[in-house]
Amino acid sequence: MQSHYPVIIVGGGQSGLSMSYCLKQKNIEHLIFEKHTIAHAWQAKRWDTFCLVTPNWQCQLPGFPYAGDDPRGFMQKDAIVDYIKSYAASFDPPIREGVEVLKVAKNDDDRFELTTSAGNYTADQVVIAAGSYHQPKIPRLSERFPSAIVQIHASEYKSPDFLPDRILVVGTGQSGCQIAEDLHLAGKKVHLAVGSAPRSPRLYRGKDIVDWLDQMGYYDLSINDHPQKESVRSKANHYVTGRDGGREIDLRHFAREGMKLYGRLKDVNGSTIEFENNLKQNLDHADAVAESIKRTVDQFIEKNQIGAPIEPPYQPVWEPDSEELTLNAADIEAIVWCTGYQSDFRWVEVPVFDGKGYPGHERGVTQIWGLYFLGLPWLYTWGSGRFSGIARDAQYLADYIAARKKVSQDSAWSVVNEFLLGS
Repeated sequence: MQSHYPVIIVGGGQSGLSMSYCLKQKNIEHLIFEKHTIAHAWQAKRWDTFCLVTPNWQCQLPGFPYAGDDPRGFMQKDAIVDYIKSYAASFDPPIREGVEVLKVAKNDDDRFELTTSAGNYTADQVVIAAGSYHQPKIPRLSERFPSAIVQIHASEYKSPDFLPDRILVVGTGQSGCQIAEDLHLAGKKVHLAVGSAPRSPRLYRGKDIVDWLDQMGYYDLSINDHPQKESVRSKANHYVTGRDGGREIDLRHFAREGMKLYGRLKDVNGSTIEFENNLKQNLDHADAVAESIKRTVDQFIEKNQIGAPIEPPYQPVWEPDSEELTLNAADIEAIVWCTGYQSDFRWVEVPVFDGKGYPGHERGVTQIWGLYFLGLPWLYTWGSGRFSGIARDAQYLADYIAARKKVSQDSAWSVVNEFLLGS
C-alpha cells in the first residue's frame, strides 16, 4: 500500500474537500484523512432545527455553487449535510474516512511524517484542514452546580424533547441565542445568561444584511485591511438566525414573552447562582452594534444614490427594570453551556504556533516549507471558515503548492544535471 504522497490533507470537511478539488484540477496527487465521515460535524454536532445564518447563494464551494431553487433561503441541517456529501460525490476525492491523524512532524529527510490510526505516512507537503473547533469549552465553574442538574455543551444539544422544563442557557453567541429560542418556542422555561456578543440586523431597507455587506465589498476585505485585524479573529460572531426564512434575534423580545434574562454568569454558592450586574450594558451594546451596521448601510446607500425604502429607528421593546442578580439552583433542571470551543493543535509537532496555540501564517502559508492551514476563521477574509470564502483560500493554496512542487522538481533535476555534467 502506498505510504508517501506529494500532498496529504488532514480533515475531510468542506475545507479539506475544497482543497482536494483544487489539487485535482491541477493533477496533483494527494490523499485526505478524515477522522470520522464526510459532513460528520454538521450531522453529529448540530441540533435538529439548526440552519445556516447566511443565505444559500453564499454556498460557493469550488466547482459546486448552490444550485437549488431557494438561493435566498437558509439551508437546514439535513440539507447542509446533503450539500457537502453531494459535493464530494461530484468529483470523487481520494479520501480515507475513519482514519485519525495522531501526529504530524518533520523528519530528517525534510519530509512530513504523519502518524495515523491506520499506520505511518509521509508527504512532501501537508494541509491542515481540521478547523479550529476541536474541544468544547466549559468553565470549571460548572463543577460547583448541584449534581442533580443535567449539564450539556451546545455541541450535544439536539432538541427540547431531550431536556427537562426549566433550563439555564449560558452564553449568547449564535449558538446560545438560537438554542435559547429553540427551547423558548417549545414552551420551556428558559433562563438566559447574556454575554457581550453583538447582534446583527437581518432585513434592512429592503434587503438581507448579507446582500448589503456583499455589495459593499465586506466579504472581500482581507484580515490585513480590517480595522480590527489584531482582534477580529477572536471576536464572537454577531447573533442572527436563518430560521423560518430568516429573522433578527432581539433578546428583548424573548424577555417580553417570558424568558428570564440575566447578566454574565458570575458564581455559584451553594444553592445560589450569581450573575454580573451587566445585563442592560450587554443588551445596549448588542443594539449599538446592530445600529452601527445599519448606519454603514445608510451611508453606502446615500453615497451611491441607491433607491431603498426608509426604515424607522430601532426602539427597544423591553428594558430591565430591576436586574435579577441571583437564581435559585432549585429553579433549574438543566444547563446548556454555549461557551464555544477551543482549538487543540498539539498533535501538529511543527514549530509554527504562537503562545496561544494559534498557527502563524500568511493566507494559510506557514514559515515551515510545505505546511499550510485552511478553514480557520479569518484565515484571510470573513468567509475563510465558511462556505462563501473557502474556494478563494483553497485555490490560493493550490497555486502555492503547485509552484513549490515545481520548484522541488526543478531542484531535483538540477542535482541530476550537476551529477551528469560532473561525471
